[in-house]
Amino acid sequence: MRGERGVRYSGVAMLLHWVIAILVIMNWQIVEAAEGLDGPLRGEVMGYHKAWGMLILGLTLARLGWRLSHKPPALADTLRPWEKTLARVTHTIFYVLLIGLPLGGWLASSLVGRPVDFFGLFTIPNLPTGSNDALGGAIFDAHALGANFLLILIALHVAGALKHTFFDKDGNLWRILPFGTPKA
Repeated sequence: MRGERGVRYSGVAMLLHWVIAILVIMNWQIVEAAEGLDGPLRGEVMGYHKAWGMLILGLTLARLGWRLSHKPPALADTLRPWEKTLARVTHTIFYVLLIGLPLGGWLASSLVGRPVDFFGLFTIPNLPTGSNDALGGAIFDAHALGANFLLILIALHVAGALKHTFFDKDGNLWRILPFGTPKA
């Protein structure tokens, strides 16, 4: 079965993985930059955060659709059972957060009456929720907590990739890169 699917992710899966990763890190930095701002400037910077978040949502849905229609390569036989389980759980949590965080942000923005401007191209309208500033604020708080959890998960994911590259030397990192030699 491994031979049929290969040991490397498809080019589309690799592209979506790395574009989403870069956008998530960039969007985190946008929020960090907005922390010290007030008034209209803060609103403008957060507008970019929302627009990038919606793009991340779209790309994540595309990646999930691709993954469901194109089987990913099998996990390496060299992985221990707990590592395979951890890999599957981690990927699932990534999808939940990469879909849930933008949806939560959109919901919170809708509740406080702030539609999402998508880079000046069009406006993503508020969800039909009515107005509830308190609930919107609570969802924004949950959104921030989820984002912090995402950052921790990214750090663990990177640590795992480094472990496999430098300690296990099993070629796992090369499965998601278009160069290098993944091991079968």
